[in-house]
Amino acid sequence: MAVVLNEAVTDFQAPATSGKTVSLSDLKGKQVVIYFYPKDSTPGCTTEGQGFRDQYAAFQAANTEVFGVSRDSLKSHENFKCKQEFPFELISDKDEAVCQLFDVIKLKKLYGKEYLGVDRSTFLIDAKGVLRQEWRGVKVPGHVDAVLAAAQALDKA
Repeated sequence: MAVVLNEAVTDFQAPATSGKTVSLSDLKGKQVVIYFYPKDSTPGCTTEGQGFRDQYAAFQAANTEVFGVSRDSLKSHENFKCKQEFPFELISDKDEAVCQLFDVIKLKKLYGKEYLGVDRSTFLIDAKGVLRQEWRGVKVPGHVDAVLAAAQALDKA
């Protein structure tokens, strides 16, 4: 079942960079930003990740952890994370379980061909594990600032 705004997010576990396994239940007490992106090392995904990297200290100050998710392998994620110096972990969702939970696999078109791909989306989960805000079909410019503002407001609430 997909996530619903203002309802608790179903717990999940997924492999991440740095040899970690991310579990939503282990993050209780912290706000969580999960951003889904199509592919490591592509221009839009790199720019979005750099935005979260550059604002990471501000997210931490707002009691918020950040995770990037795509269907790329852990090896690809490790290279991407290292090259871009991301201070947060990237989740590898090869089986699309997390993508399905957040309903981000959509029919896309590229050069006239249709395929199923990740719809660039971001989710803000509060410290109790409840989905408080979602951004779907994200355009990268200004997006990280909007997510940070929402995280800061939620942290103060």
